[in-house]
Amino acid sequence: MADITLISGSTLGGAEYVAEHLAEKLEEAGFSTATLHGPRLEDLPLSGIWLTISSTHGAGDIPDNLVPLYKALRELHPDLSLVRFGAIGIGSREYDTFCGAIEKVEAELKRAGAKQLGETLRINVLEHEIPEDPAEAWLGSWINLLK
Repeated sequence: MADITLISGSTLGGAEYVAEHLAEKLEEAGFSTATLHGPRLEDLPLSGIWLTISSTHGAGDIPDNLVPLYKALRELHPDLSLVRFGAIGIGSREYDTFCGAIEKVEAELKRAGAKQLGETLRINVLEHEIPEDPAEAWLGSWINLLK
């Protein structure tokens, strides 16, 4: 089993690129990783460390490939008390629902008993054309919370 499971939800691929980039950085730091783009609940370990990365589209909507996981969290109420997680949202500050998708997912993870490690990173694509850059900077401090 991987040390860290990266979960991405993406409409245009931005969150997937961030997840893959961070998986590389985590492996360079000595962690093993598994990267899952739009997984279902049954695809995930119910213990360990998750790093959830999601873009937001529309009016704070969750990307289509992450909707099945989100619905399963809301409807099945799994016991995730053995999960610790980090969260990264990608969106545009032009919208009132900036990073609304990650906020929704984060709320369901906490409701299921998962414990958040650190603060959620919210990346504004208007300030960062390459979201991998602020995500990599955030990852350095997040790794310290794993020790």
